[in-house]
Amino acid sequence: MSVTLGRPGTRRTSDNAEQPAQVGAVRAAPGLRDRLAHWRALLDRPLTSYYLVLGCSLLLLALGLVIVLSASTASQLVQDLPVYAVFEKQVLGAVVGLVIMWLMAKAPIRLFRLCAYPLLVATVLGLVLVLLIGPKVGGVERWIDVAGFQVQPSEFAKLAFVLWGADLLARKEKLRQLTDSRQLLIPLLPGLAVLGLLVMAGDDLGTTFLLVVIFLALLWVIGTPARLLIGMVGLMMFVVLVLIVVQPWRLDRLTGYLGQSSPSCSACYQLTEGKYALGSGGWFGVGLGASQSKWGWVPNSPTDFIFAILGEELGLLGSLCVVVLYGGIAFAGLRIARRVPDTFSRLAAGSITLWLIAQALVNIGAVLGVLPITGVPLPLISAGVSSLLVTMTALGMLMAFARSEPGAREALAAAGPSTPQRILHWLGLVRRPG
Repeated sequence: MSVTLGRPGTRRTSDNAEQPAQVGAVRAAPGLRDRLAHWRALLDRPLTSYYLVLGCSLLLLALGLVIVLSASTASQLVQDLPVYAVFEKQVLGAVVGLVIMWLMAKAPIRLFRLCAYPLLVATVLGLVLVLLIGPKVGGVERWIDVAGFQVQPSEFAKLAFVLWGADLLARKEKLRQLTDSRQLLIPLLPGLAVLGLLVMAGDDLGTTFLLVVIFLALLWVIGTPARLLIGMVGLMMFVVLVLIVVQPWRLDRLTGYLGQSSPSCSACYQLTEGKYALGSGGWFGVGLGASQSKWGWVPNSPTDFIFAILGEELGLLGSLCVVVLYGGIAFAGLRIARRVPDTFSRLAAGSITLWLIAQALVNIGAVLGVLPITGVPLPLISAGVSSLLVTMTALGMLMAFARSEPGAREALAAAGPSTPQRILHWLGLVRRPG
């Protein structure tokens, strides 16, 4: 062993000179591994899906209320309308939606199956009433007045189709009737056709597209053969394209999307202003309430193009946080669909998840200019009470399905009666008494 000399009266060995650093590295590595193992253990817990859906939904809802307040007040002032009218309705919808979400999360799964057919019938009647007595707003018929509120039955059609389709396929699987493609598609495909035609009669292509997404999601989750599923995807794309071509203003939207890079494009105003608003936000945004584009520059800023205002006020980082929250719901929903024991819950959870994420992607993609404008709202964020109530009901059902995951009920019972205490215990921040 070699010896080096330092100051008088001191000795150190060259072989051991780096020993403390090596020991520190050895000690740091287990700490990092332990931390990663801790987070993996959290993801493997029975209540992970439950709290992910709850947490991401509440964060998106809170953010949505703030952005609706910012965008709608400016929009109302520009149109010389009551300043807080849209925001007050959105707050009321959020309060009612939270109650419904809590009730759905506590409800037994069999209740959803019992509501499938009544909800479908009520939705069909509502869509017919829209065509008979609904007022025209912006040249389209989508709403009916109920107790002073505008209700959009096409929003409820999505939830009704999820529950009816999941119940139908679950019953057929129990009877072993899904070996034949005709049994798989009938009456599911005719049901889609009836709902789609009624919705399209009100010029609502976006909701019709989401009904198609739910139909394909049901087929995918139930395990439809790849050849049949690909054929259905091709057929649905062809039908949607035909519906676009036969209506001039829809065709204008498509040509505007395809020709948005042309300086002479007359149908690209909304796309151009939306992208300009997003670009104005930079990395960190101009600040909440400080958007300039909401003052009449971006059409439909509180509804279809609210993501443009969000991007301007919160910047790229804020927009990415919103995308991550939707990703959390997607992860949780697909995890629920994979882990729940019964067929109905698996079908409903998978369809709800794909419907909500597809709706978010279509809305965000339209603002970014990578997809044509379809007019669908951004879930939990866009102004619109009907959309908000339906979305929160669907998320409450997802939470109910999460409660039926293996070990979830036992974990909820063991965590105590208080929801905040359950969350803190699940995160490992407090210990359960005793």
